[in-house]
Amino acid sequence: MSLSVNLRHLEAHDLRLQGELPVKDLDIETRDDMIALADPLRYDLEVELLDGGILAQGELHLRLDCKCVRCLKPFDHRLDLEPWTCHVPLRDEDAAPVVNDRVDLTPFVREDILLALPQHPLCEPDCQGLPIADLGQASKSAAGPTEASSQTWAELNKLKF
Repeated sequence: MSLSVNLRHLEAHDLRLQGELPVKDLDIETRDDMIALADPLRYDLEVELLDGGILAQGELHLRLDCKCVRCLKPFDHRLDLEPWTCHVPLRDEDAAPVVNDRVDLTPFVREDILLALPQHPLCEPDCQGLPIADLGQASKSAAGPTEASSQTWAELNKLKF
């Protein structure tokens, strides 16, 4: 299933499209362990023919399951594209493909969603990161040379080249 419009219906009158599009139909791979698409895309669009193309205007809503890049806490992020506007050309070299009098709007929606995904998701704008107690354990292990490593360097320093 995709988000498509029939050009013959659109020639007769403007269309209103409302509904949900499953995440798998969006075909979005975030390639980011910190972001996952959670729920179906909800859309509410007005579509009309305009200047040799299709003008789609409305709202897109998508819930994301994210992990904070600072503290790794999971949280929900709402991606709300409102107002959303897209002009889909039907002529020239940029023309959208027409198959059985239908034009698929899904690639245009997908592109705008990808551009709107958070680059570095944060649970809160002032997130301080991992708690100090967790950092303390890591800093103790990397704080300085151990006795064994000091002896190793001492032996290496005795070498004459």
